[in-house]
Amino acid sequence: MADSRTQVAIVGGGPVGLGLAVELGQRGVATTVVEKTAEIHRIPKGQNLTQRTMEHFRSWGIDAAIRAARVMPPAYPAVGVNAYGNLMSEYAHPWFRRSDVDSFYFAANERLPQYATEAILRKRGGALEHVDARFGLSAIGVDQDGDRAYVTTSREVIEADYVVGCDGSRSLVREHAGIGETRSDHDRRMVLLVFRSRQLHDILDGRFGHAAFFNVLHPELDGYWRFLGTVDAAENWFFHAPVPPTATADNVDAGALLRAAVGVDVAMEVDYMGFWDLRIAIAETYQQGRIFVAGDAAHSHPPYGGYGINTGLEDARNLGWKLAAVLKGWAPARILDSYSEERRAVFASTARDFIESFIENDRVFVAHHNPDIDKEDFEKAWETRRAGSTRAVNVFEPHYEGSRLVFGPAGGESSAVGSHTMTARAGHHLPPSDEGLFDMLGHDFCLVTGADNDADAFITAADILGVPLTVARVSDKALSDYQTSMILVRPDHYVVWTGDRAVRADAEAVLRRATGT
Repeated sequence: MADSRTQVAIVGGGPVGLGLAVELGQRGVATTVVEKTAEIHRIPKGQNLTQRTMEHFRSWGIDAAIRAARVMPPAYPAVGVNAYGNLMSEYAHPWFRRSDVDSFYFAANERLPQYATEAILRKRGGALEHVDARFGLSAIGVDQDGDRAYVTTSREVIEADYVVGCDGSRSLVREHAGIGETRSDHDRRMVLLVFRSRQLHDILDGRFGHAAFFNVLHPELDGYWRFLGTVDAAENWFFHAPVPPTATADNVDAGALLRAAVGVDVAMEVDYMGFWDLRIAIAETYQQGRIFVAGDAAHSHPPYGGYGINTGLEDARNLGWKLAAVLKGWAPARILDSYSEERRAVFASTARDFIESFIENDRVFVAHHNPDIDKEDFEKAWETRRAGSTRAVNVFEPHYEGSRLVFGPAGGESSAVGSHTMTARAGHHLPPSDEGLFDMLGHDFCLVTGADNDADAFITAADILGVPLTVARVSDKALSDYQTSMILVRPDHYVVWTGDRAVRADAEAVLRRATGT
């Protein structure tokens, strides 16, 4: 017997769980969040917020609050430095400049510690009528039958139509749902230091200008990084480094580790020391019946490239509109199958083509090139590396070309590897065109077309099927950039279909496919 009833119960009230709650709450879906911690942990992680994440925040009405909370001055862009040996060496170059792809999104990227982002999401969720967030309440069990799912907490049993586990890499929800994991264990113990050092800020700011994070390659690290990053422009830092398997807080020399990365002694005050194992894990499926997993509960990896929080929030955006569509009655339950199909494929690619690739490419580099052995060879290889340093940002373009819900190319596969272009492509994120288009896209399906184009076929088909649809009229210049006359856009702003015209039968077939009908 349940003590309370909701439509969606979310276990885990971090950024992903809260983002999903906001997405659902704005759509009028009754949502209960269960989060075991009452207070937010002030560990500076998840700081790199991509352009796409800032689009989510704009949709959720918090983008202005996120930017207002910024602790780094605007002069500090989200750009890194990649160095060999240590940060005082002659071999260093800019790396991972996310602003290179700003023009393909409706919002610029941002940098903010996860605890600050989480605080804003808590406030936004608390302002929504349909969101009930219960902090300081632990989930101890999850179950389901054919018609309902249940979350058992330390105080009550919550009955829901669906349960979503956003409860981290050691997910209780994933375990109780019987969802297995595939792991790639690198057998590396890592230390995380959170520390203060004004001296380090002055040294690195003077040497590199306003960089946000620093990765150091060294032959003895076998392709793994020592990496540190700014939390603010004053004195606060985080630092990750490989350590021996037996490392503990009692035997780790924090000063020596930092000196190895920086190249000089630095005065520091350590505020936190923790340890983690470098591994990549992905759930075998993101859905088991009425139970789903998202964020770190679905996929976990080392903080290489800042993919974690951004990937999790995209999970929330993808799953949220589909749950709402089912619960509001305009899409069948089978549309939910596409969540695992789309999102799992993208993370598998992210892990393989970016994170694992970073490690393997760096392992090969340090094994074959050493300036102490052959300086000319090293410098040639280093220049090649520097010249290709923008690739990781430019080709990271998650898409759903292989999704059953879109009219992608024949043989298309969903992946994190793509290309940025203004052309509207089925399965891809819609790039910006006219000013004001983002707001016209709204929260439902949207037909983007020209001022004089006939949208009646789609309007009639949507009315017949009960699918919420708006029409956005854009300029001829926008359509020229998009290289098409009509674009059907999903509620998460991915393109379903493009074409030059549509009769009612065609429009109805397009909408049926887009909604899994």
